[in-house]
Amino acid sequence: MSSIDAIVVGAGFSGISALYQLRQQGLNAKLFEKAPEVGGVWYWNKYQNAASDTPSELYRFSWDKDNLQTYPWPNHVLPQQEIQGYLKHIVDHYDLRQHIHFSSELKSASFDQAAWTVKFSTGETFKTTYLILAVGTFNKTVWPTFPGQDKFKGQQYHTGLWPEHRDMRGKRVGIIGTGSSGAQLLVGLADEAKQVISFQRSAQYVVPNSKSIVPPEYRDRVNKTYDDIWAKVRKCPLGWGYDVKTTKTFDVSPEEREEVFEAAWNSVWGFSMTFDTFADVVTDEAANREVCRFIQKKIDKIVKDPKKRETLSPPKDALWDKRPVCCAGYYEAFNNDNVDVVNFKKTPLVEITEKGIRTSEKEYELDVIVYATGYEQDGSWAEIDITGPNGKLSDKYVEGSTAYLGVSKAGFPNLFYMIGPQTPLASIPSIAVFQGEFLGQLISKAEKLKKETGKPIVVDTVQENEDEWVKQINAIAAATVFHKGNSYFFSDHNTPRAPKDGSRHVLWSLGGFHSYVNACQEAIDANYRGFIFAA
Repeated sequence: MSSIDAIVVGAGFSGISALYQLRQQGLNAKLFEKAPEVGGVWYWNKYQNAASDTPSELYRFSWDKDNLQTYPWPNHVLPQQEIQGYLKHIVDHYDLRQHIHFSSELKSASFDQAAWTVKFSTGETFKTTYLILAVGTFNKTVWPTFPGQDKFKGQQYHTGLWPEHRDMRGKRVGIIGTGSSGAQLLVGLADEAKQVISFQRSAQYVVPNSKSIVPPEYRDRVNKTYDDIWAKVRKCPLGWGYDVKTTKTFDVSPEEREEVFEAAWNSVWGFSMTFDTFADVVTDEAANREVCRFIQKKIDKIVKDPKKRETLSPPKDALWDKRPVCCAGYYEAFNNDNVDVVNFKKTPLVEITEKGIRTSEKEYELDVIVYATGYEQDGSWAEIDITGPNGKLSDKYVEGSTAYLGVSKAGFPNLFYMIGPQTPLASIPSIAVFQGEFLGQLISKAEKLKKETGKPIVVDTVQENEDEWVKQINAIAAATVFHKGNSYFFSDHNTPRAPKDGSRHVLWSLGGFHSYVNACQEAIDANYRGFIFAA
């Protein structure tokens, strides 16, 4: 059995970030990926119109400065192929590909005598000191079950398992789900498929992302101020680099408020409407309703057909209490004669038939059904067979996953997460870079102690510190409008792991990336508070 200093699982942004940091330390680190190529979610999500909603200048690594000129980003909103293309370029440019094992899925891991024994789908088994799970929260797909599902004679797909192009020309396609993937796919198919029907459980507020080209002067400015941009990123709630908002919604006149919302609607970034307008949009219901009112006016203006417009409009008392859906051209697509929408709440799904989907109103004949129904946000790690000194990880997570500072679970020494439970809701590349550096510091300290003592060092988390961190994150979530929403932010949505007492357990920190950066730095400054380094 081969021994490796560190094993990273997952070849998305976070896994590549961790591998780079560990190799920079001189450790014998290897990365294992179940797909045949790098990309993580951007390998599997190749459906039509798949794209990011993070600023393109942040969809790269802060340490990748020598590529600013040679690998420019052409668009403000990056499509899937450009994101994956950049990650391919990174692993080749930094000579990381030789350290990556593809088509190797993690099957189990067990800890004994200061080392993990890790087994993969290839039959290979390794010993490793450090195990880093960069498997991602957008990994374990949720497949809903409906009566008659096995009867359908056409194709059934999930947006999260779309590893190659699927030609939909001339086909009748039904899309179940109206999150980011469902919205993007609908727009992508509007001019390709014969017919596209959105089967929605609840109407969403959707805001546009710009598809504009990055002007040369914009790119030059970013290239010249790259270090400054990344410094601002770490002071930004969303990890984007915009200034923290202090003005509240009702501090300004209705006319000024409208101008701010209009500017956000026309901004390059859809997330601007939520996080870059006023300070209280996600914490004050009245302020949130002002945004809802503005978006509803846009729906009324854009969607021409009154029946479609009514179906696409959330209830009048609905809050914007879910993860924002950002997609250019979404409402406009419904002006096409071949694009329609069905509300499952008004006309519930009865069954899937041989020919398509039958609701309480009628049967819709389809050639393809696509489930854009998302992921189990903690299923990626909660369902892996991982055994620590005191039991299985899955047994610790029956009421929702937890991790101190989003990176470490008490009782599972030398096991670390990238984008783990209670990681901040923010730009994934920004988090990946920061957490890669943070874990690099933890492991560097352990390696230094090993050299000083001549003994293996295990890094664990103090349970009280983990509990306090989770308590703090839950309290922050409870103070937001999201706490009332049916969102993947919480373990009672798209996961069987919910608190038995009926309370809500949040899987993402809603306190901002800047606060998270500060919390991690404070832990380091307090001699790695919350972590145990033991021989």
